[in-house]
Amino acid sequence: MAVAPVRRLLPLLLAAAAAAAVADRGIADAAGCSAHSGPHVPAVVELFTSEGCDSCPPADRWLRALVPPGDARGTIALAFHVDYWDRLGWKDRFASAAWTERQYAAMRANRDGFVYTPQVLLQGRDFAGWRGPDAAAAVAAAAGRPARASLSLDAVAREQAITVTVAARVAPADRNRVAIEVAYVDSGLVSDVRSGENAGARLVHDHVVRALGRGPAFDARGESRGEVVLPLPTEAGSAPTIVALARNVAAGDVLQAVSLPLDAAGCTPGR
Repeated sequence: MAVAPVRRLLPLLLAAAAAAAVADRGIADAAGCSAHSGPHVPAVVELFTSEGCDSCPPADRWLRALVPPGDARGTIALAFHVDYWDRLGWKDRFASAAWTERQYAAMRANRDGFVYTPQVLLQGRDFAGWRGPDAAAAVAAAAGRPARASLSLDAVAREQAITVTVAARVAPADRNRVAIEVAYVDSGLVSDVRSGENAGARLVHDHVVRALGRGPAFDARGESRGEVVLPLPTEAGSAPTIVALARNVAAGDVLQAVSLPLDAAGCTPGR
């Protein structure tokens, strides 16, 4: 039997290795609007920020540099704009009382006594070291733990909403402690701030959470499947992405996460 030359096999081997790496990161399936988690947990970075806070723009820029918009190499970034700065001179149009409550829930999970901006969470834990020279290494080190949940997404985009069918599985013993969250995230959103601490600044925001929904509860077998409908914002950004998280509700830690970049998957919602 003839043996193919090594130079012919090498491209096939490299392609197979690349495909395996993509599958392990749980990014979009190019064949459709779907994504599936791999055997390991990617790093999940959450930023609590505000346009009314003059120390927040450096954190926004740090998040953009850490995870460039549209980058699906493994780290998942989420920016939540809190609303408690809105009363101090400038109303942030991306802010939500729900994101403020989320930050307080993280405070309780971390057993802290206060909230602040900018605040960064890494795998659900306060990450004050984001300003330091070793921040990127710490984020990379946070990834790669064996997953304690599996997630898959299928998205159907329409004119004013996107329907995400999410399926998840956890150990039956964890089913009452875990919640599935599905977010619509976008980047390249620009604000010209006219008052408050950032008056006169043009701010660029990436990985902004525009909508967040919760998946159905788990059954006795530790399985969950259902639809989450997310309204599409009227203001379109440059990198729409669906992100799903399996989180321990009380402790805040991330059991699994997966992202679906809609442009890369060819299923950009009509707007």
